[in-house]
Order: sequence, then structure tokens, then C-alpha cells
Amino acid sequence: MENSRILIVDDDRDILETAKMFLKQEFSYVQIEQDPTKIPALMKMHDFDVVLLDMNFKIGVNDGEEGFYWLSEVLKSDPQAVVILITAYGEVDLAVKAMKQGATDFVLKPWKNQKLLGTIMSALRLRESRKEVEKLKVTQEKLNDVNDQPFMDFIGGSPAIKRIHELIDRVAATDADVLILGENGTGKELVARAIHRNSQRKNKVFISVDLGAITETLFESELFGHVKGAFTDAKQDKPGRFELANGGTIFLDEIGNLSMSLQSKLLTVLQNRKVQRVGATQETPVNFRLICATNMSLNDMVYEKKFRQDLLYRINTVEIRVPPLRERQDDIPLLADHFLTVYGRKYKRPGMKIEKGVIQKMKKYFWPGNIRELQHAVERAVILSEEKIIDSAELLINPNSLKPKQDVQHPRTLEEMEKLFILQSLDDNDGNVSQTAVALGMTRTALYRRMKKHGI
Repeated sequence: MENSRILIVDDDRDILETAKMFLKQEFSYVQIEQDPTKIPALMKMHDFDVVLLDMNFKIGVNDGEEGFYWLSEVLKSDPQAVVILITAYGEVDLAVKAMKQGATDFVLKPWKNQKLLGTIMSALRLRESRKEVEKLKVTQEKLNDVNDQPFMDFIGGSPAIKRIHELIDRVAATDADVLILGENGTGKELVARAIHRNSQRKNKVFISVDLGAITETLFESELFGHVKGAFTDAKQDKPGRFELANGGTIFLDEIGNLSMSLQSKLLTVLQNRKVQRVGATQETPVNFRLICATNMSLNDMVYEKKFRQDLLYRINTVEIRVPPLRERQDDIPLLADHFLTVYGRKYKRPGMKIEKGVIQKMKKYFWPGNIRELQHAVERAVILSEEKIIDSAELLINPNSLKPKQDVQHPRTLEEMEKLFILQSLDDNDGNVSQTAVALGMTRTALYRRMKKHGI
């Protein structure tokens, strides 16, 4: 607690200097102020752990109204503030009244130094308790988010999925870092959640972070946290995702999107298992299980110097590849039935089924969006179908996707087949090379090389 920040506000300069001289022996930062009108600016500038506040500031006035007003201003700046009132013997009733309005305690002047120190130490313990409660509250919100996640079960009975189940069973019992690879929509996060639910950390929090959705400027604040006043909008202390994941699992999705500078910062945390909040001077130790995921080829990115090799070694103690839906066609009926049940319940249309002929067409479809595309297709069919039996493939699949391309000749060689496949993927993604590269499971650079090779 020696690093705690103390603010003392009193109109008597002698009291301020005496208190500061004594408290500086115990605490590294003690701020004194005679003018109470500066309280809002000071509260905005610093995150004080304890505020000692006089009840009266004008000579001859002892009704305590100024103390009540400035108490409310302190609590307006920081609702979690711990305020100790400085009062004379005759103002004890006023101090008790102020405690009902949010003050924590009071000291009588003239005070005994050890009594003052004891009161401050008790207030600091209360401050720490409030911070812990706030952290637990945020953690509980994250836990609730986890429990509310739809489609928690990783469904499938195909050989490819059975192999993943076996890997999950082996990996979950350890604390090894895991890297999950796979195209968009294949269920990488479901694999991560399954690992967590079967691990020794299953009763702790699972924190999911989409690194692709966090801007570079917010990265440190979101992952490492910040202290009050660290930047313009930092109005109170906030724990980062790593602190929230302490004792549990943190899942970093889309890790391939990180810039080299952010990769370096992340690597430091992973190596030291300590985080330093933005604006803080001390590090906080953290204990978490790390699971990462990406749809990119990190090995290609290492070769292209876009991803740190030491970071790749750090995050992939165990590597799990989630197959695309086209490689596990036997799971399509199971997944479709699951989503029918979910959306039948949601839209009050229970007992819906898909006709067998439609299922066969679904199994022949490429599903570039994988399980996520299938999920949305079933939801759309449940909403639009007038009958309980879905007998039209067009309700589930874009009809254009079922028609063969009319303007491309049948390929005769492996190279022609690869060229045709790239052309079809480019067509499906409206010529967007980045989206096509993601759909094909390769980097944009690798796709450009193949396009140049085939004269595309």
C-alpha cells in the first residue's frame, strides 16, 4: 500500500504541511491542496486511493455544507472514491451525516498520527475491496456472456471431427498453449471452448478476444488494461482481458492480423506472464491458459516476415486444424438438424425437417462460408418456409451456386483444374482477391503467385 495516492484538502496550510510530512514516510505520493475548487481537476488528473476532506473552508462557517458539497463532487468524479472527513469535535454529528451520503470515515483534529495512519490504512483496504468487487463484476459479466453463447456443442461424427475430439481430450488435461487453424466459419472458437470446458480451468472464466476487431490504438488498453487518467477517456481503472482471464483461459482469435509491433508486445506478456496497465508503473502477474486461432498460414507469414517466428513457437505447442465443411459432408445432416431445432424454438416453428433430396444437394454444395453459412441458411429457411418440410434447396442454397459454370471448359490437367478453381473462387467473391485468399485458405501473396502462374 506504500504506492497508494493520498489527497488532502484543507484550508489550513499548517495542517496540510504537517500531515504531508508524516504521511510521506508511509506513502510515495501525497498531494495537498488548500483550494477545494481544484478538486474536480485533481480528481480528473489523478486516481487517488484516499481523499482526506475538511468539512469547512470559510472562516466562521461550521455548518458543514461545504464539506457535503465537495464530498458529492469527489464521488461524482469517482463513485468508488474513499473519502475521510477532517472534522472538529463539535462537528461529529455532521460527519456521521456525511458518512450516510458516501463518506467512508472521519478523523478528529487535532489528531494523533498513529490514529490518522490507522484510519487511512483501513480506508485503503476498503478501496482494494471495492476494486476487487468491480473486477469480479466485470469477470462475472464475461462469464455470463460465455454461458449465453449459442451453439456451445461442437457437433459432428465424421472421422475428421472424431480426430479433433481425441486431440481435445489429450490437450485439455494439460496447460499447453494451443493454436487452432481453419477457414472462417469452421468452428475454431467452439474447439477452444471445448478445450476450456474439459480442462482443469473449466470453473474459471473463458475470455474471447477478436484481435481483428481491435484497432492498434486500443490494443494495449483492451488487452492490458489502463489506470484512470492514462488517456482522455480513461475515467476509471479498467482491467484488461489478460487480467480478467487470470486463472482461466484466454482465446485470441485472428492472431494473424496483429502488426509486428503488437506481436512484440504480446510476446513479452506471454513470456513473462505479467501485464502492465497503460499509465501504470507496476506490473501485475497473470496466470492464464492461452489458445489462439487464425485462418491464415502463419508459416507463410513468417517466411514473408509478417509474423514473428518466436511468437509462432510460443503459441503453437499443440496445433489443431479444423477441416472445412466440404471435407466433412457426413456432418451436414447433423448440423442442419441441430440448427433446425435451435431456430425452430427461436421462431416458434418446432418439428421442422429437411427433405432427403435437399440434404443430398446440400452435401454436394461447396459451402465457402462453412458452418456459419449453413447456420444462416437454415435460419433463413425456417423463416421463409411455409411448410414444416423444407423441400426446396433454393431456400438453403443460392440457386446460382447449384448451376455449373457455362463459360469455362472442363479441365483436363491438374494445372487447368487449379486455374478453374481459382477463377470460380474469384467469381464467387466478386473478384476480391483478399476474400478469395481467405476462402482458399492461403495468403494473398501466395494467391497472387498462383494467379501470375496461370495468367489470371
